[in-house]
Amino acid sequence: MVKLASARENRLYGPPPSHNRWEYINAGLYIFCSILLLIGCLLELFSGVSRSALVILLISAVLMAAINMHDLFAHLAGIDFRLSLIGGDKQIALVEIGAPLIQMLGSILTFLGLLFLVIQVDKGRHGLSLLIAGPALWVLGSIHNSCQVYERADSYMQILQKAVHLPFLLGSLLFLVGGILSVMMTHDTLDRGWGLFGAVGSFLFLFGGMANVLKVFKMQGVMMDVGRLEKLRGGAQERLYREREGRLPLLLDEQRRRTIQHHLPDSSLPATTSSAPTSTPYKDVLVGITRDS
Repeated sequence: MVKLASARENRLYGPPPSHNRWEYINAGLYIFCSILLLIGCLLELFSGVSRSALVILLISAVLMAAINMHDLFAHLAGIDFRLSLIGGDKQIALVEIGAPLIQMLGSILTFLGLLFLVIQVDKGRHGLSLLIAGPALWVLGSIHNSCQVYERADSYMQILQKAVHLPFLLGSLLFLVGGILSVMMTHDTLDRGWGLFGAVGSFLFLFGGMANVLKVFKMQGVMMDVGRLEKLRGGAQERLYREREGRLPLLLDEQRRRTIQHHLPDSSLPATTSSAPTSTPYKDVLVGITRDS
């Protein structure tokens, strides 16, 4: 699971007058989703496999997918859905688009695995396999999320960044280990070990979600105080701004000019050689004037 708080100016979590409020709602829904996940895992731990626990886990999985879909939409809207701008911006490709996309797919697989356990498709074997694939994508998305780097941020912002990344990564690993152990022990249903690993992982998700709310609050204040955290310059959004103004970055202009010259034949290039005027020493000029006289 992932929850991003971008440093870019142009994140569109909602209409411009209320996009900050929608970002708070997004972060708050993540905490609510983590609480549901924790309740479902605790029910699995203390009461065994129950339909009520699986239903609660299904609801949390749906909310996970919806939250990450909202993050993905918000970051794509920030660049006008122009995927061609991602080529020169590795951070937006790996973090702001890659992370929520992978996390959304992992949540969908987790939802399908829980659904197969509820309806007992093939005695739950496919469900357990999907409960391994889903958390594996969560782990991959958490690794993508750790690629978000703020080079000039102060130590407080760096601590908040790690307080969001590490709990998500460790929690995803615990869900993955719990799924693998369930397949090895029972082969067809969840066991109490999965509930234990899931409960600890859900608590880590909840801790990371609370740290993310604080991070969003601080970042929205930082946007008014550029001295503490810089905008992510030189990437997709700056290229978008310049193209809107009708001019491209100088580096892109230079690359385009070199490409055109490389493909042009030598005969088409204008001749640049010209005879330079020869300079006459001052002494020779005096000698010539004397002879003429």
